[in-house]
Amino acid sequence: MRVELTVCRGLLLAAGLLLSTTSPAAQAAQADAKPASPHATPKHPPGAAIASAHALATQAGLDMIRAGGNAFDAAIAVSATLSVVEPISSGIGGGGFFLLHDAKAERDVFLDARETAPASATPAAYLDKDGELNRDRATNGPWSAGIPGLPAALVHLANDYGKLPLKTTLAPAIRIAREGFEVYPRLEKGYGSRREVMERYRGTRAVFLADGTPPTAGEILKQPDLARTLQLLADKGFDGFYKGEIGNKLLDAVKQEGGKWRADELAGYRIRERDPIKFRYRGWQVTTAPPPSSGGVAIAQMLQILQGWDLAKLDAAHRTHLVSEAMRRAYRDRTIYLGDPDFVKMPLARLTSADYAAGLRAGIHPEKATPSALLSGLPAPLEDDETTHFSIIDADGNRVAATQTVNLLYGSGMVAPGTGVLLNNEMDDFALRPGTPNAFGVMGFAANAPQAGKRMLSSMTPTFIESDAQLAVIGAPGGSRIITQVLLAILGYDAGLGAQQVAALPRFHHQWMPDAISAEPGALDAGTVQALQAMGHTVNAGETNWGNLQTVVWDKASGTLDGGSDPRNPVGKAEVIPRP
Repeated sequence: MRVELTVCRGLLLAAGLLLSTTSPAAQAAQADAKPASPHATPKHPPGAAIASAHALATQAGLDMIRAGGNAFDAAIAVSATLSVVEPISSGIGGGGFFLLHDAKAERDVFLDARETAPASATPAAYLDKDGELNRDRATNGPWSAGIPGLPAALVHLANDYGKLPLKTTLAPAIRIAREGFEVYPRLEKGYGSRREVMERYRGTRAVFLADGTPPTAGEILKQPDLARTLQLLADKGFDGFYKGEIGNKLLDAVKQEGGKWRADELAGYRIRERDPIKFRYRGWQVTTAPPPSSGGVAIAQMLQILQGWDLAKLDAAHRTHLVSEAMRRAYRDRTIYLGDPDFVKMPLARLTSADYAAGLRAGIHPEKATPSALLSGLPAPLEDDETTHFSIIDADGNRVAATQTVNLLYGSGMVAPGTGVLLNNEMDDFALRPGTPNAFGVMGFAANAPQAGKRMLSSMTPTFIESDAQLAVIGAPGGSRIITQVLLAILGYDAGLGAQQVAALPRFHHQWMPDAISAEPGALDAGTVQALQAMGHTVNAGETNWGNLQTVVWDKASGTLDGGSDPRNPVGKAEVIPRP
């Protein structure tokens, strides 16, 4: 399923979200809509649906379903394949979050595969001689890398939730790494923006300059070392990556480039299973990510604040104003309170309660912006757009929402020689210097300061929403803008949009600091911008497009499955296959 991105020419309706009904995307979705069935709601979906950021990954997941696997087997195949074909966005040298619904056990669980800090990563290690943040060390090379979590997540999924062996579920990724895939423009462009950093490292040059020239759209990129690393993971499980040959090569590479990882830190990495955050918004049960994701807490706050208004009855300017004010307050609390739950005590019951949201709502003036500086109170935080997400539903009702990343474009820029593993640069997501924004303008304080074994705060927000009539799986990349993309998607489904319309929605965003509304081209018309400015908002309209939302939905009333893949990313794909 692929739809060209259309510029929204009409007002954003129904909470500022609906595409103009004159757009091709809206017309197609309306034409495909089926009337609600008068019969009882079916117990299971009529097949399987997968939406991911690359067609090869979607295909790999569907192949696992056809081979008798479930959504969790498909998730392994999709995740590993994305690690091969999207090195700009994610990889087994990074981490991620997997929100799962086990239909047989009727259980929701959140797999935390976030990277962890090595003991060497003290705040002082990231300061220059003047006491300022050393931005190069924080974002490039071995000091910027946390201990990877994604390989452990794939093993955990196979051992505890899947039906197929890793040798089967990793086979597509191994084959594609060995035989190669066609470079697409985003990979070429991203390499150009990070070329100076990436070509510092011998292992990176061996992968991306193997033919003597940088990756060019249309050529075939082969990664034989990565294929071998994935094969060892398939053959030996956890030990195939975190110990033995690959573990030693990772440790040696970090040491040779001046970093400090220990063998016990690598071998000691563990997945955390956590309880998701759950709450109700209108007729929807929302299940979403807990800390160390900041997304679920923020989504709970924003939706419960907005529940106090009938957004559909407001004009576009007032809807955008209220949504932005809810965003502002949620991001302020993100800055102050949230961190790794294994290290930080957080008032989560209060932050996610309807009563607390009502208090925040009471402080919103219906006609005036609240300056962010007035919300500071206590001393008080964007992951890059190049994270990735996929969504899966299978015919038994199992589902997966997974977001994974290496942080910046091509992570740290450093590939460990002989492994094909591109290391993340997630250390920059810690508050390395309290009160100093990271590479994307987000600040943090003590709750998100680095500590040995601690997981850095994230914005990744894999989410399920379910009503009597529908069930949707949602997620996106985009750094701190992940959270607001998921918010707008939920509001879009609530307003009656289809999956592809939700994926294509124009976007706007507010993150407390800086104190401004950001908006994509066409998201806010000139009259709405003028009205928002009159209320006291700073509006940066017409920014470049962001995000890469992937969603699937089961319409229980009509008995249909559908998927939406963000048209901002032309290589993504959503596909549905019927029950055999």
